[in-house]
Amino acid sequence: MEENNKMQLMIEQAERDLLHTYNRYQVVLDHGEGMYLYDVNGKKYLDFMAGIAVFALGYGNQAYNDALKAQIDKILHTSNYFYNAPAIEAAARLKKVTGMDRVFFTNSGAEAVEGALKAAMKHAWLKDGKERHQVIAMENSFHGRTYGALSVTGNPHYREPFGQMPCDVQFARLNDLESVKALVGGETCAVIVEPVQGEGGLMPASEEFLKGLRALCDEKGILLIFDEIQCGLGRTGYMCAWHRYGVRPDIMTCAKALGCGVPVGAFLLTEEVGQSSLTAGDHGTTYGGNPFACAAVNAVLDQYESLDLVNHVRETAPYLTKVLDDLAAEFACVTERRGVGFMQGLVFDRPVGPIIADAMENGLIMINAGSNILRFVPALVTREEHIDEMAQILRGAIGRNC
Repeated sequence: MEENNKMQLMIEQAERDLLHTYNRYQVVLDHGEGMYLYDVNGKKYLDFMAGIAVFALGYGNQAYNDALKAQIDKILHTSNYFYNAPAIEAAARLKKVTGMDRVFFTNSGAEAVEGALKAAMKHAWLKDGKERHQVIAMENSFHGRTYGALSVTGNPHYREPFGQMPCDVQFARLNDLESVKALVGGETCAVIVEPVQGEGGLMPASEEFLKGLRALCDEKGILLIFDEIQCGLGRTGYMCAWHRYGVRPDIMTCAKALGCGVPVGAFLLTEEVGQSSLTAGDHGTTYGGNPFACAAVNAVLDQYESLDLVNHVRETAPYLTKVLDDLAAEFACVTERRGVGFMQGLVFDRPVGPIIADAMENGLIMINAGSNILRFVPALVTREEHIDEMAQILRGAIGRNC
């Protein structure tokens, strides 16, 4: 009882001191190990949320931790008035694994989207000299909560309280190329799309749609932007989700697993766009690409290589798919499984909040994507035994709430 009171007192203090912009789970987490998290009372949870697709390596990866500790003892920050060795190495390695040409490091995914939009706008302005340009985004998309990223987020609920958006944006339908073509006009400078929608419901873009977008953008002189913040860095079984179909964007964004807990993101450009968009003074960041953040990027990429994580996902994801398909067949309240790789969803005919709460009570951390979809974005080190443990707990939670 005393331990429960301690955690409740901590939660009450947080609610007094923090701005209430999150409806948090009523748990105070303390530490993690492998696939498991522990709260301040010592209760153990199997984590199938991974910090919202961030902790690709799981918790307590010793090589990653040691690399960060070593960088702390050297230097944390220099500002971008100077070069630093970790950033130089990280940029070269990120280019190699993604197949892009130019890198700008940011502090978050939303900042990466902001930079991508600015690059697209500047590229268009250099081409035609017009002050006004338009972006086409997708319905049900999610790109972040800063103003520019919010502009291209396809859920009106997120935008409506904040009035006029800074970007002129129109919304097409994912996997409906004709809906995109209908919006293209003389002011269109870019199309932005998630190869797999995350917050919007774990909906993959089809090969036909992505190839159609590439052809349309090439024909009209429009830039194609892929937001890979959640779906990238191995989560689909490919280092970039677009590698699955070989449809290269002009600009792409990444974050989340890029730092595995250290706040770092990036937007990457082709050489052509990099040479004809942002120049000195157009964009900047005080912390972005600092030695500590880029040491994290290098440590993450080291572990992706040594653990062969992308191939591990490709080999293990079919088992997760089968288990989720079995759950969908078992319970009438589950109407669909969707997604790809370690980015999957179960669609329910009712809100999933009670199921998530029940699973949490029984030692499983889950997250939703919308009110009626359970989202599965575990660490990329997840093994079949973890999937079995998840399914056992989840089966009970569904059975008690459907």
